[in-house]
Amino acid sequence: MVDLATLLLHGDDEHNRVTDVAPPINVTSTFRYDNNNLVPWRDLTSLECLDENPVYSREGHPNGVRLEALFSRFLGGYAVCYSCGLGGFLGAIVHLNPKRVFMDQCYHGVQGIVGILKRNYGVERYGLANIEEYAQEGDLVHVETPVNPFGTSLDISDLARRAHSKGALLMVDSTFAPPPLQNAWDFGADMIMHSATKYFAGHSDLLSGVLVVKDKEVAGKLKEDRIYLGSNIANLESYLLLRSLRTYDLRIKKQSENATQVVNYLNEHKDEYPALNKLYHSSLQSEDFVKKQLSGGYGPVFSLTLKTEEQCKKFCSSLKLFQHATSLGGVESLVEWRAMCDSDIDQCLVRVSIGCESATDLINDLSSVLSQL
Repeated sequence: MVDLATLLLHGDDEHNRVTDVAPPINVTSTFRYDNNNLVPWRDLTSLECLDENPVYSREGHPNGVRLEALFSRFLGGYAVCYSCGLGGFLGAIVHLNPKRVFMDQCYHGVQGIVGILKRNYGVERYGLANIEEYAQEGDLVHVETPVNPFGTSLDISDLARRAHSKGALLMVDSTFAPPPLQNAWDFGADMIMHSATKYFAGHSDLLSGVLVVKDKEVAGKLKEDRIYLGSNIANLESYLLLRSLRTYDLRIKKQSENATQVVNYLNEHKDEYPALNKLYHSSLQSEDFVKKQLSGGYGPVFSLTLKTEEQCKKFCSSLKLFQHATSLGGVESLVEWRAMCDSDIDQCLVRVSIGCESATDLINDLSSVLSQL
């Protein structure tokens, strides 16, 4: 088995169709049939034939095939790519068809999908504390760890044990700490999802999501459902994501190291910043499971709270090296006053996404503005 850096550069080589070193961008929506191999849809035994002989890009296309092959090797399962992270979550929900979903703090879009299912189909939602009381066979426990927007970690092994004891399945959203930082398979996950928009893409220029499962047949069913949900990743986005994955190993390690240095500095000097109320990050947690779970490094996102909303506005607008914008995972550092997009969160909370700049420069920027508040 080659190292990750090598795998990300060569894990899809077997799907080269042309002599181009960089895969071409396939902008076509439809493909000519192979007149020497005309098999009616009713006679197809699986959809794998579409990998070699694509028909329509909603069903599949060359760079999508390459991408899923690379993700499957990289993420240790069978990967299915989607137009965005929420497309992946909806694909999982449609396939699993749970009657009850258990989750706490997580991405507001995921909560929105469960809210729609509750409104239209009577799907029940409970917190993680209610697993033992209400969970039944076939239900879904969904956990995001590290948690958006705090960057703190939950114990996957404990949640897997609790879910499985009731016959429920555990899905882990590992967007905030993708491999090699965290490998949720090692702790009992049944399905893993990522918003590939974030660290896998890494350049703030595309949307994508990926589900990973251990069963090839399940992956096939997810792909078949995806055809009719209309949520396949598009051609250009596949090309861009393949480009990004070539440098992913370099980026994620740098971002993880940067974030740990920044958080450590702020924590050690927090008495110097009267406006700084709290800091949140996995590196500040003392539970034994955290270092074991994040064996490859801490996530590059952390959060802090200030004393007033006005301080939050001034803080985000005064930083020189952090752009005030939503999202995370890009090579550039971002900062966001979360009140701009979340009415239920602490209105004095600021989420920080650390990029690939110099950690020293980022620390100086943050320290300078915090000192002025």
